[in-house]
Amino acid sequence: MPFYKHHVFFCTNFREDGRKCCQHADAQAMRDHAKKRCKALGIHGQGAVRINNAGCLDRCEEGPIIVVYPGETWYTYVDKQDIDEIIDEHLVNGRVVERLKI
Repeated sequence: MPFYKHHVFFCTNFREDGRKCCQHADAQAMRDHAKKRCKALGIHGQGAVRINNAGCLDRCEEGPIIVVYPGETWYTYVDKQDIDEIIDEHLVNGRVVERLKI
C-alpha cells in the first residue's frame, strides 16, 4: 500500500519576468484551501491525501495547474468550486473530473 492514497501537487510558481504563471491565479491560496478542506473532510494525512506545493510544473500556459498521483492526472482550475469538485470527485470518489483535466 502506498504511503498516501493520493498525492496532490499544486504549482505555486511565480515568474518575476511577467510571463504567465500559476501564482498569478492565486495558486497558494487555492492550495491552502484544498489542504484545509481535506483536513475538514478527514481525508488528509498518511494513508489518505497529501497536498503539497510544487515549483514550476512547466505547464503554466495551461494553468493554474495541479497534478494528482497515482495516475498522473493533470488539472487546471478557476476557483475554489473547481478545487472542491476535484476533491469531492477525484480524491473522495475516485472519479476523474474530465472538464478540468488537461
